Amino acid sequence: MPDLPTPQDATEAALFSEGWDAVLSYADLCTSGSLTAHQLANEAFTLGVREVRAAGSTHVRGAGRRNPRLPTIPALLTAVRDTAAGWEADGRGHRLDPDLRLWLNSGKAARFSGPPLERPIALRGLRDMQEADASLLWLAEVEALPLPVVARRLGLDPATVGDELDQVRTLFRERCHRAHLDTPMDAQCRSYARLLDAVTRSPAADAPDDLSRHLATCVRCAEAAACLRLHGGGLPAALAGGVIGWGGLAYLERRRRAAEVRLGAGRPGGADPDTGDPEEGGGRSRVLRGGLLAAAVLISALALGVSMMQFGGSGGDAAAARDDRQPVADPSVPRTAGRPGSPSAPPANAGTPSATPSAPVTTADPGRTKSDPEPQGSSSTAEHQPGGSAPAITCRAAYDLVNQWPDGFQATVTVTTDRPLTDWSVSWAFRDGQQVSQMWDATVHQSGSRVTATAADYNKTVAAHGTLSFGFIASWQDANRAPYDFTLNGVACAAG
Repeated sequence: MPDLPTPQDATEAALFSEGWDAVLSYADLCTSGSLTAHQLANEAFTLGVREVRAAGSTHVRGAGRRNPRLPTIPALLTAVRDTAAGWEADGRGHRLDPDLRLWLNSGKAARFSGPPLERPIALRGLRDMQEADASLLWLAEVEALPLPVVARRLGLDPATVGDELDQVRTLFRERCHRAHLDTPMDAQCRSYARLLDAVTRSPAADAPDDLSRHLATCVRCAEAAACLRLHGGGLPAALAGGVIGWGGLAYLERRRRAAEVRLGAGRPGGADPDTGDPEEGGGRSRVLRGGLLAAAVLISALALGVSMMQFGGSGGDAAAARDDRQPVADPSVPRTAGRPGSPSAPPANAGTPSATPSAPVTTADPGRTKSDPEPQGSSSTAEHQPGGSAPAITCRAAYDLVNQWPDGFQATVTVTTDRPLTDWSVSWAFRDGQQVSQMWDATVHQSGSRVTATAADYNKTVAAHGTLSFGFIASWQDANRAPYDFTLNGVACAAG
């Protein structure tokens, strides 16, 4: 099973890193308290990551056939909505926002999982595009990232990304027009289809009175009009509402305000006028509970969530009872995504790729000097064996620091085993008080500096000489040296 994100693909790693910010932001809208938001986000992120990986990935514009899945971030947001629906179905609905519960039990929610031709036009149009095209549209329009950042994220030429975005908008319009014509319509809707197409193509065209009255009463045609009209600034709302569903417009506003913070709005330091990236060291912004910007720093909030709930557990009842809900998820704090000591730091946000795709343990250890020995490997083998005798090494563990920002980081662990496994548990020790806040492809438990990752239901079996891997997000404060003393099922592993 491949790593997530794959070390070979820094772009994919960056997308998943920012995906966590997006998931937590939307989960906060959907729940009754910030601790409950973390629990919903964890469940949804695990589900969404598995589904995205299973669907495959294409990141080159114009390459291959259309990929019939959503881009990474809207796919993860869909997983939040689906997980919330699962909570409502199995009796945990009291943890959700009351308005969301009403929506989940209405016909509006059923449209997103019903017959394909009945689903919202924007959802169908986005799915009908190549994934790289759809990603460009979503990152620019909904996530509101500056075009130079989008270009770096997707490996595009910053000089031409604006033209490519215009082409993608036009392509999305064509896909939505076709989806609208494919939708089962009554005679009145069909009689307006050609007129609707013509009116929405021209910025100067006014809708005739009879068409305006029809759009005021017909939800499907009004949705189509919002997707077909590329001028007027309504495309982001059409995308967010048509793909996410409930809370789409509130989510859109959160991301726009977060983008303003990243660009330096209302804080010292400002933004780099050439790249649109915030300067390092700018102030942190707080926001109102009303749902527009997150009030807490993402990674420190994650660390709080770890200390107050068990991953995969059901300890959210106390959180559900809280009425002092605080939005916690927007990436309103600028992040520098380079490893300490790297010659240049990429743009400051959680989803930006680091300067190199991945680093071995010996080079990704920021607080360590050359004289500081690396104990990872077989040095502690005797601790796990009766009488202190050391067995032969049967596993090798590789630790990769994928991405790092001022108070958090993303890493992957890959273990190669010489023996077949029917279940596994990987453990290690942190040196500097790092706290794991979210993990995929494994279940995490941390006690002090010791972290244990146990297999998920779907990846317990590993063949002899095969590999197992998982990823996580964690917080750090004064130093972020690499962990050591890796073990597999209690037996020490060599550095891999």
